[in-house]
This record gives sequence, C-alpha cells and structure tokens, in this order.
Amino acid sequence: MKLRSMRLLPMLVVALAMVSLISCSNDDDSDNGSARITVSMTDAPGDYDAVFVDVVDVMIKADASTEGEEGWKSLGGVKTGVYDLLELTGGVTQLLADTDVPAGYLGQIRLVLGNNNTVVVNGESQALSTPSAQQSGLKIKVDQELAAGETYNFLLDFDVDQSIVAAGTSGGFALKPVIRLSNGIETGTIKGSVHPTTFQSVVKIQNASSTVSAYTDANGNFELQGVPAGLYQLKITPAISSGLTVKIMNDVQVKTGETLDLETIFLE
Repeated sequence: MKLRSMRLLPMLVVALAMVSLISCSNDDDSDNGSARITVSMTDAPGDYDAVFVDVVDVMIKADASTEGEEGWKSLGGVKTGVYDLLELTGGVTQLLADTDVPAGYLGQIRLVLGNNNTVVVNGESQALSTPSAQQSGLKIKVDQELAAGETYNFLLDFDVDQSIVAAGTSGGFALKPVIRLSNGIETGTIKGSVHPTTFQSVVKIQNASSTVSAYTDANGNFELQGVPAGLYQLKITPAISSGLTVKIMNDVQVKTGETLDLETIFLE
C-alpha cells in the first residue's frame, strides 16, 4: 500500500469497529426490559485523500436471518450526514446513534447510505458507486444478547483500503464494504506514540485471526481499540519518503478490558 506522507489525521478510536459492555444501574431500564446501545463509526487506513460516505439511517434486526426486509427497525435520533472516513482513524470515532432498544437478541445492524458518496484520489473527487449500500444497506452481523439495564457501545470499523475497488474499465470506484465489529467484552486497547513525527506511519497489529490498524496523528500518537484479547505482532510502517525503517515488535499481549501503553516508539 502506498502511504500518504502529507496527510496528518487526528487521533481516533478504531475500526472498519468496537463494542463494549458497561454496567448500568438504572432501575427504570431494568423494569421496562430495555437496553441502551450506541453505534459509532471509525476507519482503518486506506490510500486515498478522502472518502466521503452519506449516512442516512442505522437500523437493527432482532434475528440473524439475512433474507427479506421484515424485522428491520430504524434507531431513533440517527446522526445523519456526510462523513470523511479518513478523519476517523487512530482513535477518533463518529457517533451515529445513542438510544434505548428492547432487551433480548440483536442479530444485525444495517448502515444505510444515500447518494452523496465520493472518493478523492490525487486531489480529484470522483463519485463512489454504492449500489448495495443504497438499496439494502450494509448489513453487519452482531449475534449479541442485550441484557436489560446494560449499555452496549458498538463500533463499526470501516476498512477503506479493502472496501474501495476499481469499477471495471470505467476508471471509477465502487464500494464493497469490509466492516469489522468487535464486542468489547473480550477486547482491549493498545496506544502509544511514534517518533519522529515529521512523517505519518501506519501501526498494525496482527495474529492468525485478527488484524487492526490505524494511522498516527500529527503528534505521532496512535490508539487501536476493540482489539480481541490475545498475542500479536505489531508492525509500524513509516511513509516511504521518510527513509525510516519498518519496526516490528513481537509478543504484544492484549488483555480484556485493559489498555496497553507502549509509550514512545522510536524509528530509525
């Protein structure tokens, strides 16, 4: 992947996405059998100047069936609008919905996009074809029991690099979404700072089952959230123009509910 050396993104909370479970002592919620959910959106790195998506609705479905339109319900108070996914990386998220829902099984979340979707490549803005997202929405499997009186924070981690593909020979681009959703119940966070900060770097952790990545911000900071507990290899790839060497750290352990602070990491 070609790295963008000049674009310095703000610090954000990633991913394609994090879900955390927070104890809640609200007796009213327990009495009426409701749970509270929030849905936020973030982004893993991609080789574009900007990627704007037009969010028009967020819906949920109580069962896991992907067939038909029955059972889908819109969440209240959805924060609709056009969002640049590349401003959502390294620790920053965009809240899309925060509302009460009936307790019980939650099968799927659907992100519905409108018509105003564009990708900017080398300073040129092009329409982004999103037929599936506009017609039926982007469906993400949740498979989560929601307990009354609890709050669940769902983060959708949008992997831009894998989600945007060339549209045949037309020279345009199409959106084929790759979205990661993590439940926070068995996840942790990794943060730190990469120096020197003159150039932007991609920070990626990976093992046999999971990959999470983000850009550093203008101060060299990064934060990877919603990382499944386990042992990982961490790889820091600086911009090619920096002349710096890729740094690899092995046996990085992520623990459930904990934040691992790697502090300052120096590249040479």
